[in-house]
Amino acid sequence: MIQGFGGIFWRTNNLEATKKWYSEVLKLEIDNWNGTVIKPQSGNETIFSFFTEQDSYFSAEQQVMLNFQVDDLNETIKHLEDIGVPLAKEPEISEFGKFVWIKDPDGRLIELWEK
Repeated sequence: MIQGFGGIFWRTNNLEATKKWYSEVLKLEIDNWNGTVIKPQSGNETIFSFFTEQDSYFSAEQQVMLNFQVDDLNETIKHLEDIGVPLAKEPEISEFGKFVWIKDPDGRLIELWEK
C-alpha cells in the first residue's frame, strides 16, 4: 500500500533562519514555498523505525529525528567545519555505516549517515 514517504513537515520558531540554515549547512535548495523536493538516487533508501520512550539513541525531549544519507561523510564533516557547524556527537562507525550528528537552529538533533 505505501509507496514511500510523501514528506516531512514541522513547525519552527524562526522560519527564515531555519530555511537559511538548512540551505547553507545541508545544501538543500529551499524553494519559495518553504520546502524542497529530495529525489531519491539509486542506492539510497529511506528507513522507518520506532524507538521506545526510554531509548537513549537520541534525546527523549525530541520525538522525531531526521537522518539524511550523504555520499561522503568525511567531505560532509569538512564542509561543516568550514562553515562553523559543530558536531553534536563524535562520529561513529557501526555495521550500519558511518554517522555524525548536528543540531539545527531549533535544537533538533539531525543524523548524517554514509552507508
